[in-house]
Amino acid sequence: MKKFGAEHEGDKTMSIRRILVVDDDPDMRQMMTQFLRQNGTIALPAASESEVRSQLEGGRIDLILLDVMLGDENGLEICRKLRQEQDVPIIMVSALSADHQRMEGYSVGADDYIAKPFNPELLLARVKAVLTRTRRSASLVHRRNTKIFVFSGWRYDAKADQIFSPTGVQVALSRRETTLLQVLLANPHIPLKREEIAVALDVTGETSQSSDALGRAIDVLVGRLRIKIEVNPKDPQFLKTERGVGYVFAVDVEAKEA
Repeated sequence: MKKFGAEHEGDKTMSIRRILVVDDDPDMRQMMTQFLRQNGTIALPAASESEVRSQLEGGRIDLILLDVMLGDENGLEICRKLRQEQDVPIIMVSALSADHQRMEGYSVGADDYIAKPFNPELLLARVKAVLTRTRRSASLVHRRNTKIFVFSGWRYDAKADQIFSPTGVQVALSRRETTLLQVLLANPHIPLKREEIAVALDVTGETSQSSDALGRAIDVLVGRLRIKIEVNPKDPQFLKTERGVGYVFAVDVEAKEA
């Protein structure tokens, strides 16, 4: 089993990731911290917002695993407040797994959302995916305030709603293609289900199509976007299919203010 290693060669201070596990269930908290420690991280437990803040004040935290339901406290509200104060990556963990509940997590600034019960190996993979992102900031709705996205020589100006190829050529996108691109740029290296993409595009309420038909509509939209931004749409390097899940934007994205 591959464990976490140094972020940069010779960078000893960043060699071990510090992950804060926030869950009011002592058994779940112990299981997650123990598993993460066995896989090369420093896993720190917390059961409430006050303990979260104490840990944040006590030292560097590289990522927070945050349960949605924390007894009398609300993990979503904690996430919202943390996101206003800092850019530490946050993965929501919850037994609430409906699409609208996932999207609520994204809307308050979560970088990812994992439904309970989960395979610990999946948890580890999602943690690694979030930590490999080049910029720590919240995803989806929260990151739409960002003005400029740069990836593999491409440049998308969200304020002007314009995208330019590495050669400086402006590429025309439809409104829906643009929205899909925004969702992908906000979530690099994080697999997204077709249903999640549909909710983010706000198309689920526009049609009475079945989930299968809606999924095919997303596939068609992805195909159109690939034609416009991929060198070879049949062998995409950016917008890749994640088998059994949906799609993933497979390159690093730099997000910055204009």
